[in-house]
Amino acid sequence: MFRYAKEEDAEQILPTLFQIFDEMELEVFKEVGNETMKQVIREGFELPNYRYGLDNILVDEEKGKVAAIAISYPEEDEDTIDAPLIKILKKHGINQESLFTDKEAWPGEWYLDSFAVAPEFQNQGIGTKTLKDFIKLLQEKGEKVLSLNVDVENEPAKHVYDKVGFKKVGQLYIGSHLYDHMQYDLEQEIEEEKVS
Repeated sequence: MFRYAKEEDAEQILPTLFQIFDEMELEVFKEVGNETMKQVIREGFELPNYRYGLDNILVDEEKGKVAAIAISYPEEDEDTIDAPLIKILKKHGINQESLFTDKEAWPGEWYLDSFAVAPEFQNQGIGTKTLKDFIKLLQEKGEKVLSLNVDVENEPAKHVYDKVGFKKVGQLYIGSHLYDHMQYDLEQEIEEEKVS
């Protein structure tokens, strides 16, 4: 079942989300440690209008467990989406205005910030299914372009995105890693469905 995250999902969402953070090798995570950062992100789940607030997280529930997560928001929110976390960062002695300083989305896009499948559900087609459900949801909302960034060295993820229909449109650095910026034309898919 594809649905918005609830408070009781938090402990299952965290390890799945941290798969992404581990790959990104962010300096702040190295400096303060994963346990502190788990507490910070966990507290952030409860914040409205925050990048990792529960109102931005969709989950695919399989067999009563969170099998996959999709965290997204419109590009126009990117400049303010981390502001709610500043108080929590300061509370934990982290003197940063944001965990992320690089611009990740392009104008006019709906941005899939984080997408991951829980380890026990990997290699079962859950990622593809969840992405398709997510795309359908955005089409129903009338969004036009979905985007994401994938590490150039992450071949398994790139394979899934290619298979679903994402196209590489550029590259950018997030932290010290180079990413392919990929887009999915949500309007095109709607047109193709009408024709068939």
